[in-house]
Amino acid sequence: MRRKTFDRLVTMGGLVVMVVLIAAGSLLAWGGSYLSGQVHNQLAEQKIYFPPKGSTALASPKIGPYLDPYAGQQLTNGQQAEVWADHFIGVHVTEIDHGLTYAQASEQALAHPNNKELAAKVQVLFQGQTLRGLLLSAYAFWQMGQIAGDAALAAFCAAGLMLVLVLAGLWHGRKVSEAAEL
Repeated sequence: MRRKTFDRLVTMGGLVVMVVLIAAGSLLAWGGSYLSGQVHNQLAEQKIYFPPKGSTALASPKIGPYLDPYAGQQLTNGQQAEVWADHFIGVHVTEIDHGLTYAQASEQALAHPNNKELAAKVQVLFQGQTLRGLLLSAYAFWQMGQIAGDAALAAFCAAGLMLVLVLAGLWHGRKVSEAAEL
């Protein structure tokens, strides 16, 4: 095979890879932006605000160190949703019935159907765990958006590298004689 033909094939292959990387990077950037935007919009609609700095709600050592950086802010992103879910709702839910989960408390309530206090605790545990789960789902989608954004950046960087290699291949192809063999 002639060297010039081989160089052209490799250069065209590099060009195809570059176009695929640009397309993938564009789709990943769009997906990351879409996910982050949706999480932001959905969380903002809920109008959840972190307690203000110095609030008694932040006094607990299980809560304060995690929520203090966000004191007074509106909950609008996945990172904040995770903190709120794990270190505010999660702490309060474990205090409802001495750390019992909804499933454990529900089992007790079924065994004692006339116990109104236990039934009320089960209801509050259900609501707290549901809200916590929804916020952690928002965090997961937000995190996927962050990963997609990082992957888009990597794809664009790889496409840039492929552009340099394609240009080098074109330059090299001009220097090789028509008669050169591989």
